[in-house]
Amino acid sequence: MVTEDQSAVVAFLGSPVAHGGETVKRVDTHSAIVFLAGNRVWKLKRAVRYDYLDFSTAERRRIACEGELRLNRRTAPSIYRGVVPVMQRADKSLAIGGPGTPIDWLVEMNRFDEDQLFDRLATRNQLDLRLMRPLATAIARFHADAEPRPDHGGRAGMTWVATGNAEGFAEFGQTILNESACRQVTADTLREIERHAALLEIRRAGGLVRQCHGDLHLRNIVLLDGRPTLFDAIDFNDEIACADVLYDLSFLLMDLWRRRLPRHANAVWNGYLAETGDHSGLSLMPLFLSCRAAVRAKTSATAARLQSDAGARLELERAAQGYLTMAHQFLHPPPASIVAIGGFSGTGKSTLAYALGADVGAPPGAVVLRSDEIRKQLCGVSALERLGPEGYTSEISQRVYAALTARAAGVVRSGYSAIADAVFARPVDRTAIERAALDAGVPFFGLWLEAPEPLLVERLRRRSVDASDADADVLHMQEVQGAGQVTWQRLDASATAASVLASAAPCIATTAAA
Repeated sequence: MVTEDQSAVVAFLGSPVAHGGETVKRVDTHSAIVFLAGNRVWKLKRAVRYDYLDFSTAERRRIACEGELRLNRRTAPSIYRGVVPVMQRADKSLAIGGPGTPIDWLVEMNRFDEDQLFDRLATRNQLDLRLMRPLATAIARFHADAEPRPDHGGRAGMTWVATGNAEGFAEFGQTILNESACRQVTADTLREIERHAALLEIRRAGGLVRQCHGDLHLRNIVLLDGRPTLFDAIDFNDEIACADVLYDLSFLLMDLWRRRLPRHANAVWNGYLAETGDHSGLSLMPLFLSCRAAVRAKTSATAARLQSDAGARLELERAAQGYLTMAHQFLHPPPASIVAIGGFSGTGKSTLAYALGADVGAPPGAVVLRSDEIRKQLCGVSALERLGPEGYTSEISQRVYAALTARAAGVVRSGYSAIADAVFARPVDRTAIERAALDAGVPFFGLWLEAPEPLLVERLRRRSVDASDADADVLHMQEVQGAGQVTWQRLDASATAASVLASAAPCIATTAAA
């Protein structure tokens, strides 16, 4: 693995002398050594060669540093400053920049508050669930702007990932990973790739393989100036970085799921789908999530072998084993279902839908479909733009419910559960969503929320920014028109959101997966 002796450079960069007397903090990864001093961060690529990267020479490391700078300025221009050489002077002493002969290369960055890294926030139980929607929006916009790379990805790209994982298990997982489990995960993964080969190719040819982040987990996201900011994208291997956009997203979803943050994962998942409308790849997500977990099993096993500290080595070995277990579980998801949540405006349908989402179906949970968002899409306006009466005609409403039902049917056909959030006041709309579940051969659960009108009026008055345009007049019209005979499970929505969730959960077949 190690191709050059960098000990002199490492010792120099770890000394306060290299940084004007500033105290130095060192962080080791399997591919780099990072030195933090004062208001600067210096990243040295390790002189290593793996199956998925080659930093074996100083020239290769220079190219990788320049690639890292270029790629990460897409999302974090305020962090990445430049590429700087480590110079050897005439007297054989070393310096960062200046005269002399370059013997290695560094990425120079502005230092930020490490306590605002999302992995640290998660460890401290301080990762705000409300940050997940802006995070999803940031990722969706990044993917939309990323360069299409149809020369990568698809069936061949995922096969490369699977075989690379298998080779890594064999080379670096010995004595750490169960050999039989490794073989089973590899066989199941290759079988899934063949089963979805046509879809993988359709998405590749259709522009959904792009120059993505490639390493999108919580440690590479920081809260900067109040905004989730992505950094440290893959620069060393286009086979890793150029991938299906949903494969890129799946790393973050897998990481959140592993950390037992299913509601966060489901919030990112639904936020991304709402931003992009990319439902075409839903059936690929178990494969993508599994491959991401397997990659982490491989890299954790690799990193464990680099550790000199016995405690750190044991922790990485256990992490590798846990990731391998997840890789197997993701490939064997629970069955899908359709959950419909109805009730007049202000009853808290959307709140309940998102609260239930993480516990329904395969990881990262159910796809929440809101009639309010679908209506805005059909009318060609943003989710938060208010519609006039022209957006609420009988014809438009019929189109909204038809689209809602069709999307729910499409979601469950992909293997995922759907939660349909709408008023469902008309019996014909309730019958249609029930029929969609019956035709798809999946269970159906209907929940009807109800509360006194004065309470609903007050809730609507207090409602802040939301896709719904409902107000007291709309609610009154709903009450006058009524809903006919409702056979769905009735729930008292006048209680707190937590109480409503507690009463709703036993009414449906929840699944704790992976």
